[in-house]
Amino acid sequence: MSDLPVILEDHVREQLKQVIDPELFVNIVDLGLIYVVDIQRNEDGTSNVAVEMTMTSPMCPAGPQLVADSRKAVESMNGVTAVDIKVVMDPPWTPEKMTEDARDQLGIF
Repeated sequence: MSDLPVILEDHVREQLKQVIDPELFVNIVDLGLIYVVDIQRNEDGTSNVAVEMTMTSPMCPAGPQLVADSRKAVESMNGVTAVDIKVVMDPPWTPEKMTEDARDQLGIF
């Protein structure tokens, strides 16, 4: 039996809150940029994590940094062996995807 923790979607999303959009200064989870978190548990107790995320715009200059920071954040989790970050543009991001906390931070009501 493995001593590794069971990785849940909530754990991954909490970890991804460490990734801050360098232009908006709000974490990518509260911005609504994380669409899908898929976790596959391996026989040895480790987990592979696939994340589908989007950007606030297709030409987002911070895109490569956000993808790299997201990968680094998830890879740092104990028990995660493989991370796949996929950027999708469908459905397109809209401000409605933000949490109330993010709207408050940005002054959007």
